[in-house]
Amino acid sequence: MTAQPENARYSAALYMRLSKDDEGAGESASITAQRKMLRAFAKKNHFPVYDEYVDDGISGTTFERPDFKRMLQDIEEKKINMVITKDLSRLGRDYILAGKYTEIYFPSKKVRYIAINDGYDSDSPYTDIVPFKNVINEMYARDTSKKIRSAFITLMQEGAFVGAFAPYGYKRDPQDKHRLIVDEGSAKIVQEIFRCAANGMLPVQIARLLNDRNIPTPIQYRRLMNPTMNAEDFTKRRGWTSSTITKMLQNIVYLGHMAQGKTTKVSFKSNISVSNPMEDWYIVENTHDPLVSKEIFDMASRRSKQRTCEKKGQFNNLFSGIAKCADCGRNMSTVGTRKKGATANLTCGKYKLYGAGECSNHFIDYDTLYEIVLSSIRELVQLSEQDKTEILHQVQKRVQNNSAQAQKEKEIAALKKRSCELDALIEKLYEDYVQGLLNIERMEKMLNKYEAQSKAIAEQLNALQKDNVQGEKENSLRKLKKLLDKIINPTVLSSELIYRLIDHIEIGQGTYQKTNSQKIKKQSIKIFFRFSGTPVTGTYTK
Repeated sequence: MTAQPENARYSAALYMRLSKDDEGAGESASITAQRKMLRAFAKKNHFPVYDEYVDDGISGTTFERPDFKRMLQDIEEKKINMVITKDLSRLGRDYILAGKYTEIYFPSKKVRYIAINDGYDSDSPYTDIVPFKNVINEMYARDTSKKIRSAFITLMQEGAFVGAFAPYGYKRDPQDKHRLIVDEGSAKIVQEIFRCAANGMLPVQIARLLNDRNIPTPIQYRRLMNPTMNAEDFTKRRGWTSSTITKMLQNIVYLGHMAQGKTTKVSFKSNISVSNPMEDWYIVENTHDPLVSKEIFDMASRRSKQRTCEKKGQFNNLFSGIAKCADCGRNMSTVGTRKKGATANLTCGKYKLYGAGECSNHFIDYDTLYEIVLSSIRELVQLSEQDKTEILHQVQKRVQNNSAQAQKEKEIAALKKRSCELDALIEKLYEDYVQGLLNIERMEKMLNKYEAQSKAIAEQLNALQKDNVQGEKENSLRKLKKLLDKIINPTVLSSELIYRLIDHIEIGQGTYQKTNSQKIKKQSIKIFFRFSGTPVTGTYTK
């Protein structure tokens, strides 16, 4: 890229990002190194720099980054018409959203985008490879996410606390952040709640009692202990509720047991979680001091269970956290249906909890919404056979030996090094024996030990070197093709597919029109796809 006089017409943003995902890259990925590279590039090419934008310690799988959003605001205000990053992964590791910015947003705002190490310049006609590099960046982020989750699972299996905040009634041990100790300030309230429930008070009555005494809720108490925390990020309700009390009365953490893994994120790119069945939890007993006795706990939890409705069947609401009321923004909640053969109905969560005084029902049939969403995905996500072949061909060319192969090569190098060390030790043994520094019994004992190690290493090396690397690459390609087919030609909906493609769905309030023979229901539905700035809008008629 040669410097040209007209480069002075640009107003450049230097964008830098670093997260824990990038720690393995060392100093080359540091903010300091990125800043040095970007400044030198801008100076060499005579690009005037408007400002520098830095998001340090934030994952590339999210675009909710303070300085990234500040940069977008400056683009909207036409202060910037060029963005420069070290490489495409600095912009983001979510290939759908990264593609949205490189392919849609930046061009629509007439912003030139340059990723130095990837040789990408949006002014160049040779930019076809960018979508595939974004896919590879996401594959890296997905692998990192799996490793982090594996580490958390190990800790949970050991009974170590891994939550962001300690349960109400406890706090983290200052000497060991994975251990809970009693918090005297809130523990007394927990014990009072259990005593009241054991004595026959219903959860709603206990909640009313605490509200009348202005006792801070768990979120409000956490806010008092952490002044920098914004309580509204967790809930906007100010008082105790019966559901809060019920959850506490059933939480075995108050018996001194650790129960974790109750929810799972549907995707490493999403903050939405789904509940896991109890048999999939990680439960370790007697990890910390209990706040209530087993007798009190059993009596109190029985009182709360009396008002709990048991779920029937294996129904799983795929639109949980995705389908929202178009008017109040609350999640749509499942309710029963009288229609024969129907799965369920969805209704506004605020209407369900608080009635018509808060919102209207926004009622919709679950199966109908399912078919509408599946049909919309099929229409929007389409690729020809030629396009699919080209994508797989490009990815196959660029995906080098994966992390498993790199680890294998590392093991082979370590084994070869140890083999050389053993040969040297055996040679030294003979020298010591000849010089009279070692007797025959001692030499033979050590020689047998070293030769046994040498033989075992030789067998390991032989097994590792016989592995079919080509087979691993073919298996990786098969998995990628299977994943691609699932995305572009879905036959059924899954949580992963929905959360990967859809940000949210807005359900409008249905209205009825009378005709001569029947009533016709009309209802507006808007589907906001992650890869499109414009929602798919339709009117459901029945």
